[in-house]
Amino acid sequence: MKKLLFLCTCLAFTFIMNAQTEDRKWNIGISGGATQYNGDLGNDFYKTDMTFYGVAGLSVSRYLGKYFDLNLAANKGTVAYNRPDGYFNSEFSSLALNLKINLLNPDYVVRPYVFGGLGVMLFDKKLDVDSKKIDYILPTAGGGLTFRLSPVVMLNVQETFMFTDGDDRDGVSGGSKDSFLMHTVGLSFNLGEKKDADKDGVSDRNDKCPDTPAGIVVDKNGCPLDKDNDGVADYLDECPEIAGSSALNGCPDRDKDGVADAKDRCPDVAGPVALRGCPDVDNDGVADIDDKCPNTPAGQKVDAAGCPMDNDKDGVVNSEDRCPDAAGPIALKGCPDSDGDGVPDIDDRCPTVKGNIINKGCPEIAPKDVKRIASIAGKLFFENASAKLKTSSYVQLNELVIILNRYEATNLEIQGHTDSNGSDAYNIKLSQQRTESVKQYLVSKGIAETRLLALGFGEGKPIATNKTAAGRAKNRRVELKTTY
Repeated sequence: MKKLLFLCTCLAFTFIMNAQTEDRKWNIGISGGATQYNGDLGNDFYKTDMTFYGVAGLSVSRYLGKYFDLNLAANKGTVAYNRPDGYFNSEFSSLALNLKINLLNPDYVVRPYVFGGLGVMLFDKKLDVDSKKIDYILPTAGGGLTFRLSPVVMLNVQETFMFTDGDDRDGVSGGSKDSFLMHTVGLSFNLGEKKDADKDGVSDRNDKCPDTPAGIVVDKNGCPLDKDNDGVADYLDECPEIAGSSALNGCPDRDKDGVADAKDRCPDVAGPVALRGCPDVDNDGVADIDDKCPNTPAGQKVDAAGCPMDNDKDGVVNSEDRCPDAAGPIALKGCPDSDGDGVPDIDDRCPTVKGNIINKGCPEIAPKDVKRIASIAGKLFFENASAKLKTSSYVQLNELVIILNRYEATNLEIQGHTDSNGSDAYNIKLSQQRTESVKQYLVSKGIAETRLLALGFGEGKPIATNKTAAGRAKNRRVELKTTY
């Protein structure tokens, strides 16, 4: 009789975590069943020779994937132990959050599963929440079977083990923690409607083309029709009756040049898209069928007829002409030379005065001026261990300004040197500062800063020994070098 009672109790309604689907991701249910106890008084798990105590509950589940659901379950019932060696009886309410792992995919009618999670148990009839009446379920675990009766209704059989952290709900402490077992069977209900985002009559779950535009006729898989089977749907196919490539919107391309035959000026000879499918042997951008100079050398710009361009009509084609808009001799690559010194104007620092190639088209500096610049360099002096110019140096620099203004195309390199007294770093810094002082003075007198370069070499380039006072004096110097 007791075994029959146990079986009938397990067939009562119960909520369990259920098999939702991609179309119906939420599930609700109700539950009913029996509880059993295991603790200090004894172990009644799976025994049928005692009175059974009922349990009922509600739950909400959320579909996470083919094999995973998340479940929040609330149960209320009685746990008890009633034998000659001990007795206790308590009503309880529990709440648990579980992750369910389905062992088979949703296509199966019967699906076994396991689950685990955490929860709490309140041992009070009136739901009076008090920390002394609460035990934590660490963990809750179990398994069961889900039977799909319809896409909406499920029958579930489940075993739930609740291992609590409490030890005195049975009135005895000091031994094993109290744990409980729920045997449940029941119905649950999947919520939601079949989803068909593109409204083509095929559910999203089975739709292999879920983003089909509205109004497009589809096949049983939810994909647009493709009469020529070229992989391009008829509604996108510019040539729906003839198989072609997707890159060309379903149109054929006999010469495989990326231009559809209907748009190809040369459908049987491959050519670039830019030339509407026609070849261009000399790669000048003019199709051979239009090119009057089909063998133009590579790299030359051509006109609409495919012939090399020569804007200034100087006999040098633009691609080789350094000055394509100003006529000039072939020897100077098409550039003019106003002063006739053999240096084209674009390179000539002195385009209106005849000079030479070495000086970039400028005349040589007069020997007396070269000599005078060297003399000025030898008369530039600074305060001891300082970058400050001595007053006597200003007269020399003023004369240098006059010379530089006479040769406006020249640049001046100011080189500073020291003897070996002091560290390398100190000498380099001092020599650089001294050349900068000279440079700034010249700039203050109107010499363009772009013409001046100040370089400090420290003791790195001596012209005499540093072992004597006379040698060190020679090494402390400024050198001035003109360049173009």
